[in-house]
Amino acid sequence: MGIRAIKPTTPANRFATRSDFSEITKSYPEKSLTKSLRKTGGRNNNGRITVRHRGGGHRRRYRIIDFKRDKFDIPAKVASIEYDPNRSANIALLHYSDGEKRYILSPFGFKVNDEVVSGQNAPLKIGNALPISKVATGMFVHNIELKAWPWRSNGS
Repeated sequence: MGIRAIKPTTPANRFATRSDFSEITKSYPEKSLTKSLRKTGGRNNNGRITVRHRGGGHRRRYRIIDFKRDKFDIPAKVASIEYDPNRSANIALLHYSDGEKRYILSPFGFKVNDEVVSGQNAPLKIGNALPISKVATGMFVHNIELKAWPWRSNGS
C-alpha cells in the first residue's frame, strides 16, 4: 500500500498523506453483489431535516460483504481488490471453485490470484478463515467478532 504526500498549500496539508490506491484493481464492481443505497440527506421518516449540513455527494452502491465465511473447505481465488465507498477498508472479490462469487474485507498483504479457504483445517496464511482456537499465538488477525452469540439487534 503506497502513501503519497499532499502538496503543502495550506498549513493543514503540510503533513497530510493519502493512499495512492496502487493495490486497487481497475475493474467495475460485481453487479450481482451490489445493491442501491438510499441517502437520507439528514432527514427522518417524516422528511424533516433532523441533522443539519448533510446531503450531496456521489451516488453509492452498497457492496454485499460475506462476514460469515461459511463456505468451508472450498478454495477460492482472489479475482480483484476493489475500493468500497461505504467503508475505510478495501474489499476483495473471491471466485470460489464451485462458481460462486463473494466479497470479503481485504486483509493487508492480500494480492490478486491468492488462494484462500475457510474451515477447521485451513492453513495459517493471510486471508484464510479459521476458528480462533486454531490460530497460533502471535499471528495477526483481522475481522474478528467480539461477541459471537447473541447478535445485537437495534433497541436491545
